[in-house]
Amino acid sequence: MIELNLPRQFNAAEYFVDRNVAEGRGDKAAILYEDQVISYRLLAENVNRVANALCELGVGMENRVMLLLRDTPEMIYSFYGAIKAGAVPIPTNILMKAPDFLYMLNDSRAAVLIVDPVFLPEIEKILDQAVFLNSVVVCGAQDHNHLSFNDLLENAGTDFKAAATTSDDAAFWLYSGRNPEKPMGAVHHHSHMVYCAQAYAKGILGMTAEDRAMGSFLFFAYGLGNGVYFPFAVGATTVLISHPPKPELFYGDLIKYKPTLFFTVPTLLGALADYKKTCLHDGQGLPPVESLRACISSAEILSPEIYHRFKEEFGVEVLEGTGSTEICHIFLSNRFGEVQPGSTGKPVAGYQMRLLDDDDNPVNPGQIGNLMVSGGSIASSYWNQREETRHNMLGEWFVTGDRYLMDADGYFYFRGRSDDMLRVGGKWLAPGEVEKTINQHPAVAESAVVGYKDKDELFKPYAFVVLNPEVQPTDSLTEDIQQFVRDRIAAYKYPRWIELVDTIPKTAGGKIQRFVLQERIQQK
Repeated sequence: MIELNLPRQFNAAEYFVDRNVAEGRGDKAAILYEDQVISYRLLAENVNRVANALCELGVGMENRVMLLLRDTPEMIYSFYGAIKAGAVPIPTNILMKAPDFLYMLNDSRAAVLIVDPVFLPEIEKILDQAVFLNSVVVCGAQDHNHLSFNDLLENAGTDFKAAATTSDDAAFWLYSGRNPEKPMGAVHHHSHMVYCAQAYAKGILGMTAEDRAMGSFLFFAYGLGNGVYFPFAVGATTVLISHPPKPELFYGDLIKYKPTLFFTVPTLLGALADYKKTCLHDGQGLPPVESLRACISSAEILSPEIYHRFKEEFGVEVLEGTGSTEICHIFLSNRFGEVQPGSTGKPVAGYQMRLLDDDDNPVNPGQIGNLMVSGGSIASSYWNQREETRHNMLGEWFVTGDRYLMDADGYFYFRGRSDDMLRVGGKWLAPGEVEKTINQHPAVAESAVVGYKDKDELFKPYAFVVLNPEVQPTDSLTEDIQQFVRDRIAAYKYPRWIELVDTIPKTAGGKIQRFVLQERIQQK
């Protein structure tokens, strides 16, 4: 464990925002977004404006504030403004659909929703069912049906005395997709961001005020650290990107913003390597990317093939690591000069690992075990989920649900989940949810979903579908089923491949034998 020596009365917004102004970095760039350069002084003023505005709306200590925002400065203002007021922001997955938003609004009892106008159509579908919600604040475009974020800030003061929170108070929640039935709010505290910054940003990456960090999807635990609190822990600059993750756009961002650290996922690393290679092959001149000192990859497993492809094209190491919503950020990581492609590295200082068999006995190096983690940034509970908390948070140890192998040199290798959950594009996916949606299609009798590796060795959903007896397959049917799923649940969950079959293999008790289906597609 890392000793932080924080005072009992502690507010994370003061530490990550106000401290930079107090230490003389007020004029330094805190945020780069599109053509905006936002200084630490302006950041602090806007954080205070949000805190004042929330108080005017009646938000008090420990009240929840849901944030449904793209990666924009408003996201950061709202996150720290809520924390400074003693409230609890909940960065929310923008890829979800209306039923998911409704569940999280009611489960969290959020009093205020701050939302990007692009997501309003989904929110409007469920607003009348959000029983605890008092105010909807819309960023950007004027919306006469709701409060305007810009108007609230314009009328709010730039001074605010931080709420008298403690380091053990709840600072923010992140909803975990671990439970296939419903998202669960992982409760994180004011000290957790400091712990992660100390352990990983400083301990592994050696981040300093000279760094520029670029990544995306701030609503994930991984993105929140990369873009919202790691840079501010050391007085560095964060680069915010809100456009789609297209390689040609991100290549342009690497040239324009000159980041020193690029936080991303394997899918984009592979796409960037392919884009650069294709452009050069076609004779298109691309300016070189010269600012990077490292790339960081997490959220899904980085194959050795993508690692080598990217390093060959860009000439920088990729530090793969693994983290979780519940642990707040990366706890296993490769190190500079010691990268083992295909491995998620070794324990980050401040975290301890255990690998246990199904009888809770330690396993030897080279054997697969169930991973448990202890450290100073583990969520204290799942909100309002007593049994899930008791089952997964065992004293100082957290049950990850991941199966790992540790080799003789201490490197850890991911070997799957202990349940049926899949990780697709860094996001959890429950096969049962996809199957339930597929089965609603009028042509479908039943289905089964498993994970299948694409050409980049990344898992995507593969569906086996049994059609109703009266249905004849057509050339467009599989595409129709795919679109049907995309229209009803988050787009990343739709099956990339559909195989029509006569039967689904099941146990005598009626459970799908996914291992049989996995063996079938592995033989392709």
